[in-house]
Amino acid sequence: MNQSSNLRGIIYMVLAGLSFVSCDSFLKLMLADVPPFQSLVLRGISATVWCFGLLVVTGQTREVPRFLETWTLLRTLSEVVAISSFIIGLAHVPLADITAIYQISPLIVLAGAHLLWGEHVGAVRWALIGLGLAGALLVAQPGTAGASPYALLGFVTALGAAGRDLLSRKAPADTPGFVIAFGVCVAVMLAALLNNQLFESWQPVPTHTWLYSIGSGFFVMLGHYFVFSSFRHATARAVAPFYYCGTLAAALFGVAFFGEWLNTLAIFGMILIIACGLGVLAFEQRERRS
Repeated sequence: MNQSSNLRGIIYMVLAGLSFVSCDSFLKLMLADVPPFQSLVLRGISATVWCFGLLVVTGQTREVPRFLETWTLLRTLSEVVAISSFIIGLAHVPLADITAIYQISPLIVLAGAHLLWGEHVGAVRWALIGLGLAGALLVAQPGTAGASPYALLGFVTALGAAGRDLLSRKAPADTPGFVIAFGVCVAVMLAALLNNQLFESWQPVPTHTWLYSIGSGFFVMLGHYFVFSSFRHATARAVAPFYYCGTLAAALFGVAFFGEWLNTLAIFGMILIIACGLGVLAFEQRERRS
């Protein structure tokens, strides 16, 4: 892939991080009123409506059945595993703990890209990814509650997310991104509805929670579109470090909207994440010139 394609993939990954954090911010507000799986159902209803509306506007509704193609469906199932594990773990483990464990996903993506696609990663990129992981851990700052058995679901989340991203390359090149996003939104919503019926009881939904679900659904739709587009346009080694932009954005959103102020270690971690991202960009440009 050429440099402009990699740059486009990096931009998509940054936008994906911002979109998912925006979605999770609304989701956090929803969790104050309804249980976890019910919140995913509400978000899924909103995301499905948003996505289908865009498919109608763009004239792509006839392409919707394509999300059932083999590789696309496998990618969707990987996302269902990831989000189901995450929401169950989140109900029992502090956000910082499960988020910190989840940060191994880019490392799994790089290893998978090397083993499955033969992508050359190199020592410098591995080092930058490792430093980015260290920065993410400094921002998340997991505590002793990470020893909970439910914390293992963070590893399942990471594996599911890595599988999703690796399978993005296998999805047919002519399948529209919003068709992929629509399939994911529907699948996650149905899985959440099943889990809600099995493990929760449906709670009355206040008006403001429905409004939060509208925002959460819109941004999760964009997040899935952007993360799929990122791995479609760029190599895994180029975009993997920018996965941590989501951690950076989450910290900033926490300060801006929830009054969750950062300590010195978290600020240092944010600087480290930014430095690693810039380092990857500089390294990619140097390789192109050589």
